[in-house]
Amino acid sequence: MMLANAVPHAIEFTSLGLDPVAIDLGFFQIKWYSLAYLAGILIGYWYLTVLIRQPGAPMARRHADDFVFYATLGIIVGGRLGYVLFYNPEIFAHPLDVFKLWQGGMSLHGGTLGVIIAIWWMTRNAGLSFLRMCDYIACCVPFGLFFGRLANFVNGELWGRPSDAPWAIIFPRDPYHLPRHPSQLYEAALEGVALFVIMQIALRVFRAHRRPGLLSAIFFLGYGTFRFICEFFREPDTQFVGPVSMGMALSIPVWLGAGALFWLAYRKPLSKTT
Repeated sequence: MMLANAVPHAIEFTSLGLDPVAIDLGFFQIKWYSLAYLAGILIGYWYLTVLIRQPGAPMARRHADDFVFYATLGIIVGGRLGYVLFYNPEIFAHPLDVFKLWQGGMSLHGGTLGVIIAIWWMTRNAGLSFLRMCDYIACCVPFGLFFGRLANFVNGELWGRPSDAPWAIIFPRDPYHLPRHPSQLYEAALEGVALFVIMQIALRVFRAHRRPGLLSAIFFLGYGTFRFICEFFREPDTQFVGPVSMGMALSIPVWLGAGALFWLAYRKPLSKTT
């Protein structure tokens, strides 16, 4: 309450005119959260088709078309199971609630693992290079991260810590009604925009795709670092692992994965792929 009184300029979320529901037909609603996932998948797919037009691409257009189906399954199944396991295991007390996706609750780490499994399954059956396909797809993932975080903001969820910043926002679902960091926008800027720019520089300037696994390593390093940084501004999840939040703790295996990929990328001579 003291902080709320000390920040008279705080922005009321309701004044922004945002509604989680994009289209309301009365008997059927389409939410921005669903559209965000759809936009991330479709724009990511479009950009993947742009990348594979270049010489030396690790897959053909038909593989990209098939991947959309497998990736969608991986995102939905992995994202939901990751949320239940990492953040809300109480849902298992009512198993059918696991399938209630419309109630919200998706884990980015779980969705990423689901996509990795989907890539492994597809490359195994199609005889493609797992690492090289991961590299190209990693360049497309920031689109999904960007739209997903924007949807979190529109939903007024996953808000930040209390703040006296001029742009602090009071979210209506916050039981304490405090001015808070719009950490969803911070994450959209870092995990979406900044990470996309870094990936493009690595790909187009330094031609990192010539070392299988390098682009994936850069992606995991960047995402883990940006997520860790954002946790200082984001209201911590109720789940803690020792002195750190769950988001910080999950960055550790992401960094370890990045280290393993850097080792794989540099343990062999430079590829002659253009």
